[in-house]
Order: sequence, then structure tokens, then C-alpha cells
Amino acid sequence: MEQKVDRRRFLSQLGVTIGAAGAAAVAPTVPALAQTASAPKGKFPDTPLKFGHMTFLTGPAAVLGEPSLKGHILAAEEINAKGGMLGKRKIETIKADEAAGTDANVKELRRMKLSEKIDMFTGVISSGNTPALGPVAEELGLMTIFVDGCTDFLWDKAVPNPKYTFRITNIQSADGVTCAVAAAQTWPQAKKIAHIHPDYSYGRNAFDHFMVAYKKLVPGAEVVSEGWPKLGTTDFTAHITKTMASNPDLIVSSVWGGDYVAMYKQALRYGMFEKAKFASTIAFGVAPHAIGKDHPEGVIAGVHSNYYFTYPPGNRWPTNKTFVEKYHKRWNEYPNFQSDGAYHTLYMYKLAVEKANRLVGGWPDDEAIISQLEGMYFETAAGYLYIRPDNHQGYKDAVTGFSKNVAEYPFQILDPNRMITIPIRNITAPPNWPKPGQGHNDPTATFNWIKTTWPQVG
Repeated sequence: MEQKVDRRRFLSQLGVTIGAAGAAAVAPTVPALAQTASAPKGKFPDTPLKFGHMTFLTGPAAVLGEPSLKGHILAAEEINAKGGMLGKRKIETIKADEAAGTDANVKELRRMKLSEKIDMFTGVISSGNTPALGPVAEELGLMTIFVDGCTDFLWDKAVPNPKYTFRITNIQSADGVTCAVAAAQTWPQAKKIAHIHPDYSYGRNAFDHFMVAYKKLVPGAEVVSEGWPKLGTTDFTAHITKTMASNPDLIVSSVWGGDYVAMYKQALRYGMFEKAKFASTIAFGVAPHAIGKDHPEGVIAGVHSNYYFTYPPGNRWPTNKTFVEKYHKRWNEYPNFQSDGAYHTLYMYKLAVEKANRLVGGWPDDEAIISQLEGMYFETAAGYLYIRPDNHQGYKDAVTGFSKNVAEYPFQILDPNRMITIPIRNITAPPNWPKPGQGHNDPTATFNWIKTTWPQVG
């Protein structure tokens, strides 16, 4: 018989913190790194540095994706104001609308590289797109840093040995696990679980990873309802009424962007949030102003385990305070995790170029830049980001929080005093853990790791 452990003790072992104490989790765990460069050396091309940036610019996903372009533009403007990369090459950005669909996005990536001669590709929101774009970027030898498109499948199957491709958002499996840990800590008596998730890879992944973790943390938990709306759904009535009819203790959702805004507003009319507790992986991932004051308070409203602009509060993490101020001044709105990711992608690349220049002189080739990105610790608004060398995946401490109305903002925010922080290393599979097809057929390495190594709490 499997030996059970105390839930509170196990959550403490995971390093879960709440509120002000959680701010320590984003403080440096490595010595502070100088992110400024000495004078560049050598000769440089006299051409601009061309970036292709793809994100959702139209449709319901734009409230999640458009801030990505705004973060990119802000960083490019700041860098160009100082002469460009290495003070010599200004950034020129070619944008693309991800709403065109996966096939069109693949064609656009090829066009950008072969016709526009881009030097670097960034962006991408949907986890349905990165597995298609990653292999093409590798084939073209195109330096790529995905801001999102967080599916584990990218590294598990599509690009198992990346050279040119990187990604900085927390890996998708962490999203479902973060939500499960937060829900189990907050509502450990909730055993009847209803789900509403988008019917594609992100939703399926969120469902799988929430349940594998939650069942470890809450014995006897069971699924009582599943709803799988298509992306772009405008009428969630059938999913809401089905969910309510199942009489759940807890409703879990990974519906995102404008789809989530439509769903929560419809759910208010049906009284869904009074029927059960509610937890989302990415509800507050949208541009903050997209969430109204009418949003239910006290629910777990995730941010893709990445970043929220009110946390840490005040000047606890100056990098965030400065970023929020600059972003608001430029765009008259507050940033989301896509803004943070796109902005700091450019600065991370800039630092890698500067370090490579000091090593080799002149404009460094991709090999030299890649060598500096691998293993990099980089200070972002969300804390320190670490690029693991083996899979080119970015890792930072995972966060989620609770919705709250406050007087300071004309929209609802996440309560900075109740943010939940989890060290990312404690909820994702370690390096060299077997991938699907290597001794197991579970959805991801992290799913198998949790199933195999996490104890059953009692």
C-alpha cells in the first residue's frame, strides 16, 4: 500500500508560498548579473537587424496576443534609441497576424526568412502553432525565440534536439499543475471537478496535468463533467448549463483570451460562480483592462504560471516596477505576461549578442549567440528566467492568484497580497526524465514524473 503524506507538509516541500512571502521567490537565487555591455569590438553589417514577430492581432485572441507586439515594439524603440544592437544595427520589425491559421503561419514564416531575409523570429501565442513552426525554423536555420506557444509537445516530439529554437514562457504542463496546487491548497475539500477547456492541445494538456496533480493532492477527486468548446466559441450556454447540472465542488477552466471574457460574462447570468468554486489556468492572461469589475472575486485566475503586473507589489522587484511604468507611459495600458515576454526576449537576445561580441568580435554568428543563450539567467519583470541548455526551454517561478476589485484600477486585478508562488523546478520534470515513447506513453514527461514520484497525500 502506498504510504500517504500530510498535504500541508508536501505543499511546504514544494515551496508553495502565498502573498508577501512569495515575493522572495522571485528574488535572485543567483548573483545579480550585469546586463550592460562594454564597447563593442570589430566590424558590423550596415544593414538593419530584421525581426519577424507573429502574434494574434485580430479576433478574440488579440486581447491576449496584441500586448506581445506592444512589448516587442517598446523594447525595439528603446534599443534603437541607443543606436540599435551593439549600438550599430537598428531593429526593423515585420509583423504577422497569427489568426491566419497554422498552415498560413508556416507559409508566412518561410516568406519572412526567404523573401524578407529576417535575422530573427519571435512571438507566437498558440500551442497549436509552435509544433508546426519549430521544425521549419530549424530547417531554415532561423534563430527563433518563442514568447509563448507553450506546449510540451514542441520539445517532446516536434523539435526534440533544438539548435535554433528557444522558448521563454513556462512550459505548458506547469500551467495545469500550478492551478492544481493552488486549488488543492485553497479548497482541499473540493472533490467533484467539472472542466471547461478549449478543444485543442492547450486545453487537453491543462485537463491532464491538473487532474494528475490534483488527484495526488486531494484523495477521492473525480471528474463529474467535461466541456470542450472550440476556439473562437461565442456561445458557451451549453457548456455552462452542463457544468452546473453536474453539481461540482470546483470548476476548472483553461479557456483564454476573448473566449474567456465571453464565457465569464455569460456564466454570470447563469449564476455559475455561485454554484461552485472556480479555478482557471489563464483567465487573467489577457490584457488586464479586458477583465471587468463584474468578474467574480476570490476565484483562482491564473496567468499561464508566468507574470502579473501587480506582483511583486511596490518596489520589491524594481525590474517589474520600471517595466510597468514604461509600458503604461508608452501604451496607456498595463502589460500582461505576453508583454513581459516579448519585451524581455529582445533584451535577452541583446545580452547574448553583446557577450558573443566580446568573445569573437564583430557581429557574432548564430553559433556564438546560441552558446550565450544556453544556460542564461536573465532578469525579467517576472523574476529570473533560466534557459535550460538541454531543451532551450525557459523556466521561472510559477505564479497564480485570486481576483479582487480595488479602487486603484478601473478593472479587476489579482490581489498582490494573495499571489501564490511555486519554484518551477518542483513542478516540472527534471532534465533527462524520459519523454513520451521512452518507456511510457503518458502525455508528457512531467505527467509521468508526477504520476511516478509524487506521493499520495492523506
